[in-house]
Amino acid sequence: MIPEITTSAGGLLLWAAIGYLIGSIPFGLLVSKVMGLGDVRDIGSGNIGATNVLRTGSKGAAALTLLLDGGKGVLVVLLTRAFAAEDAVQLAALCAFLGHCLPIWLGFKGGKGVATHLGMMLALFWPVGVLCCLTWLIVAAISRYSSMAALIGTGFAPGFFLLLGQRELIVLGVILAMLIYWRHGANITRLRAGTEPKIGRKA
Repeated sequence: MIPEITTSAGGLLLWAAIGYLIGSIPFGLLVSKVMGLGDVRDIGSGNIGATNVLRTGSKGAAALTLLLDGGKGVLVVLLTRAFAAEDAVQLAALCAFLGHCLPIWLGFKGGKGVATHLGMMLALFWPVGVLCCLTWLIVAAISRYSSMAALIGTGFAPGFFLLLGQRELIVLGVILAMLIYWRHGANITRLRAGTEPKIGRKA
């Protein structure tokens, strides 16, 4: 039996920091400013994620933000996995998610982490990532609520890991899902009240 390889405490701290710094790059804000759309924090929910960037009226900017935010999750997982053990991979992924949601550069006011989460799922174990993305797309197409799609798509991730035999990733999946539900607290309240804006609305 091959012994499990773990990363030293110092190595874990290093990869945690790298994950956080990569995750904290505010692509939604940068894309909107570079494309002349102003400060995305001044419109809609004030969020820097792709859904709020879409409220600028630019589908291209929203798509680019989605790809870049998802790419952060992919990059952190693949980079860490190339040089460290799996414990460091999971910690770096968690810290990248926290960096996106709580970036130090923006006073710890960032996005809600959905795109970054999906990118991580694809890099950690691509079948689960694909299932999460498909779930998001199906729910979004039916309900037209991005938040509902995010809650269901990410909430199913731990179950997908369990069903596909990736038990070592279940705890991370649960933690990330709980954080996403926390970040979507206001959305959950609006969904219950029937006041949540649908995809494409500017407010």
